[in-house]
Amino acid sequence: MSDYNRQFLFDQSTNPVVPPKLSFRQKLAKRTTFLTGTAAVVLGAVVGAGVGAGVGVAVYNSWTRPAAVVVNDAKSVTWITGAAAVAAPSVVTLSVSGVGGSGSGSGVFLTEDGYILTNSHVVTLDGSTASVKIEVKTYDGHVYDGKVIGTDPINDLAVVKVSAPISFKAITFADSNKINVGDRVLAIGAPLGLANTVTEGIVSALNRTIAVASSAVPDNSGLGFGGLQFFNGTGSSINLRVIQTDAAINPGNSGGALVDETGKLIGINVAIASAGSSSQAGNIGVGFAIPSDVAKRIAKEIMTTGKASHALLGAGVVDSTSSADNSGFSVGALVKSLTPGGAAEKGGIQVGDIVVKFNGQAITTAGELTAAVRQEPAGAKAQVEVLRDAKPLTLNVVLGDAADLQ
Repeated sequence: MSDYNRQFLFDQSTNPVVPPKLSFRQKLAKRTTFLTGTAAVVLGAVVGAGVGAGVGVAVYNSWTRPAAVVVNDAKSVTWITGAAAVAAPSVVTLSVSGVGGSGSGSGVFLTEDGYILTNSHVVTLDGSTASVKIEVKTYDGHVYDGKVIGTDPINDLAVVKVSAPISFKAITFADSNKINVGDRVLAIGAPLGLANTVTEGIVSALNRTIAVASSAVPDNSGLGFGGLQFFNGTGSSINLRVIQTDAAINPGNSGGALVDETGKLIGINVAIASAGSSSQAGNIGVGFAIPSDVAKRIAKEIMTTGKASHALLGAGVVDSTSSADNSGFSVGALVKSLTPGGAAEKGGIQVGDIVVKFNGQAITTAGELTAAVRQEPAGAKAQVEVLRDAKPLTLNVVLGDAADLQ
């Protein structure tokens, strides 16, 4: 892994204490619909497991929902207390174990019947194994087994499922396109295995692009990911377009919630920055979360088809540096090649163009363009602004399907 990639670390393995399971109850037959309005609500427990793991069995000792957040003194309640009371019952802790390793992470309920969203690297132990056992602990301490419905290593997301004769509390989604730098946020999860931990911060930056190690399990593991391929051809790293926050995020927070001051989900916590090259790191005030709008789209596709779709531009790009000699700054993505008949060529992009905007978002590096394209579904329409002969030109492109790379 390059020194640059070492800056951005997935949550490291921890060993959470999991309470003993309670008596088995019948599985819940009812399935609720994933809401698609301005907010989708979900209550429940989180589980993670490698794709192909056994069907999870839920254990519960009552027909009640998870307990609410306790308020000891109503007179001293703050926005933090209120937001935590809304969101915390929807956040779960994952305990993942496989051959030769174990770890923990977090997740959020998507639906009342037990669909959970987390990170792909959580349920694959950072891409090391496809065969894992997952236990999920809900906010009120009950423990469930679960199975993976599907994973998306391209955007480091996964959906898992638990079953129980109760309705869980689904998280409510906010529109991540409407958040601003400086907005107050909470990170909720299980850092170091400490369930139900709440930390406060702000949105530090938007549309940040980071490179992190891929969570895809090697091909010889027998675990498939719906034919998705990494566009860099190595499978060793991915580019993610993320929200940056200074809310304390530590190992174990991965897959947990980043919520706004009303308790609505704006992001799924995914990585932290490290001041050095050590693989063991803690909070230094630079954490990252996958935007909720991206997470919602991918979760819906995985729940429906077992996999997520990804757009393909059909262009080979590299960083375009400024005119200064030995400049350390890139000013766009220089198009070096085009796929014959691909989306870029059909949309009028030419070799030598410098992409400086994608759907209105500034592009300063090839990695930023790659991450922005990957977050779009196959067949999406995109507005691409390029510099051609130093003159700006806006082109409308219908993106291709990354599955065509198979």
